Amino acid sequence: MKATPRHNSDGIALIMVMCAIFVLSALAAGFVLSMKVETRLAQNAYSEQQLLWLGRSGVELARYVLMQHPQGEPFDSLNQKWAGGSGSLAESNSVLSSLSLDNYPVGDGTVSIKIIDLERKVNINTANSQMILQALTLMGVDANDISVVSDSILDWISPAGPPRVAGAESDYYQGLAVPYYAKNAPIDDLSELLLVKGVTPEIYWGSNATNHTPSVFQHKLGLGTAPGQTPDYPFGLVEIFTPFSSGKINVNTADVNVLQMIPGVDAAMADAIVKQRAGPDGVDGTEDDIPFSNPGQLGGFGIKDASACDTRSFTFEVHVTAQIGDYKREYVAILARTSGTDIQVLSFYWK
Repeated sequence: MKATPRHNSDGIALIMVMCAIFVLSALAAGFVLSMKVETRLAQNAYSEQQLLWLGRSGVELARYVLMQHPQGEPFDSLNQKWAGGSGSLAESNSVLSSLSLDNYPVGDGTVSIKIIDLERKVNINTANSQMILQALTLMGVDANDISVVSDSILDWISPAGPPRVAGAESDYYQGLAVPYYAKNAPIDDLSELLLVKGVTPEIYWGSNATNHTPSVFQHKLGLGTAPGQTPDYPFGLVEIFTPFSSGKINVNTADVNVLQMIPGVDAAMADAIVKQRAGPDGVDGTEDDIPFSNPGQLGGFGIKDASACDTRSFTFEVHVTAQIGDYKREYVAILARTSGTDIQVLSFYWK
């Protein structure tokens, strides 16, 4: 009897076995990858939760620092611990003397906090037309645009009604390519200004798009820019205004631009105020600072009405950087001080 060759069937079987091995290997590889992804997602979720609690811990650290304000100091200034300074004389023997606001250890991670008082700016919700006009003039906004921006901001904040001469209400905004309504209520987030008629990103953020800095003469007269020239503003509305504050300006923390928002204060007076409070070394936030103890001291600079001024701050913006290993998250909180030891959290969110 003649034997039948089996090499064909053996070859097919071998191919089938190899295919099966390949499929099983692919399934195993997919399973391993899936497990790695699931594990990473679980780790990320755990880290996010941990970072959230770290962020809240950073806010509590900021509250603690503000609660330790020396009772003998009737002012808030840039050389104090909360502001990132080395600490005033009254703080040198306090619990804050050895406290670091950077990389403070909490559990398995660290938090770094930066506290900014909001009384160093002007409250946009209580600012009048003259203050807004002054800010825009200092920025060097074109005279033809100043009234549009000022009136439109006031219309945005005020209850609904007929628009101001150069302002805008919902009828204007409804006619835009992407229509929306005027808020007609106080601003909650300053970036709302970007929705207001006439407010460009350059006006909001400030701009240094060219190497040419407009002259003081040009800025003071609001002559703006030449046709086709990119606006070049030395600072923006975001550096002047805030939606949260007591409504007064802390003369110990405000910069020269904000100080000029005080009625009757010009550039020379603002410079003199900063020079006085900075002390002998001329640098804000150092040990030799000489902060103002009360607004009445401004009389020596020719300021007859200091009702818009203060030497204390009551509202603070806290920036928290929470980190665990390679994971990092930024958080922001708004705090309000109603008394020396009562610090309330008004809002908390992450970037």
